[in-house]
Amino acid sequence: MLPAFAWAGSTGYGYPIDDSYAATILGTPKNLRPDIPGDIPIKTMVLETDLKKPEIFFYDRGLRYTVAFQDHNAPLVFLIAGTGGSSRSAKITALITNLYHAGFHVIALPSPTFPNFIIDASTTHVPGHLSDDAADLYRVMEQIWSQTKGRIEVTDFSLVGYSLGGTEAAFVARLDEERKVFDFRRVLMLNPAVSLYNSVSRIEGLLEHIPGGPKRIGAFYNRVMAKSTDFYRKGDFVAIDDDFLFAAYQAQVLNRDEAGGMIAVSFRISSAGMIFASDVMTHGGYVVPKDRELENSDSLDDYFWTYLHLSFLDYFNEYFVPYFQSRHPGLTREKLLEALSIRSIESYLASSAKVMVITNEDDFILAPGELDYLRRVFGHRLKVYPSGGHLGNLEYRDNMAFLIDRLRSATR
Repeated sequence: MLPAFAWAGSTGYGYPIDDSYAATILGTPKNLRPDIPGDIPIKTMVLETDLKKPEIFFYDRGLRYTVAFQDHNAPLVFLIAGTGGSSRSAKITALITNLYHAGFHVIALPSPTFPNFIIDASTTHVPGHLSDDAADLYRVMEQIWSQTKGRIEVTDFSLVGYSLGGTEAAFVARLDEERKVFDFRRVLMLNPAVSLYNSVSRIEGLLEHIPGGPKRIGAFYNRVMAKSTDFYRKGDFVAIDDDFLFAAYQAQVLNRDEAGGMIAVSFRISSAGMIFASDVMTHGGYVVPKDRELENSDSLDDYFWTYLHLSFLDYFNEYFVPYFQSRHPGLTREKLLEALSIRSIESYLASSAKVMVITNEDDFILAPGELDYLRRVFGHRLKVYPSGGHLGNLEYRDNMAFLIDRLRSATR
């Protein structure tokens, strides 16, 4: 079962949840987040494109990004969301709010694995290749800055990404060293994957511990939802919010395998949207037949359930690898795997004083040996917290204060 709610003890670190899966799901209690007074002027903007899109994406008007601008001269931080994340996801919004309150301009971008980005901003429409995705991100950043620079005064630029966005930030930073459009003062990689393939394999591996394994993902999801709904009905709750989640955690509604399974299911749902958008945009024929033109009146239910039962590893082996091998004859699977890791740009990361990593000792997306690898490459530029799972402690006030201090220290 999930361990009882407990405050950290001997480490002296005050983040309260000592189970990595529970921390990942629950995040940070409200009373332990920074106090942000007043309203934050967050706006969602659209970067319009003239790209012809399949009819099924009739609703898509352009790449959606989110901003919060100061009314005075200030440093600007670009944010990159994690896997499947929009520019208004919960973690991005938390970062926007805290960074704006700390005096920064903020521009937040969706993940290159977010369907809206795949449709409007990806040159290949096949996400996951870190160098290609970084080039797409950089081009979008240039376009947004070109439209923005006459409206705000900026002293300098920094870059922050979390999870996959943290890994991508490293590749964007290296590209900026060549092009010098932004000349980033600080680059923060929050809970990044060292190897995209390894991290995805570890997340997918969480499904092996649910009854029936990955093939029973639908039945597992329905059962967990039924258990949670039953607990909600029996309790005195007004919404499925932080109070409900913490009460469910303390009551041990889910055991640890179920908690890990829910993390993997959430990832699968994001992957389903990603693979669908890519399949349709490229006419790849992976699930949707190549000659099938989906219309806005078509039901997508059957497609969704098919994509949900495809792992990212299926996508990699059956779709991603053949696509890039067709573009680059002679490209081996091993070379492609190398390109999906920060090891491919290790020399840059080891020598760049501006790039820093913040992660957790118990972040389960890191394979054995990868935390030691980060220690070796980044040295004193690596901050490791003893607990927090994968981004569970992002909003913890000590973490946020440290993050902001690192950005401020780069602008003095």
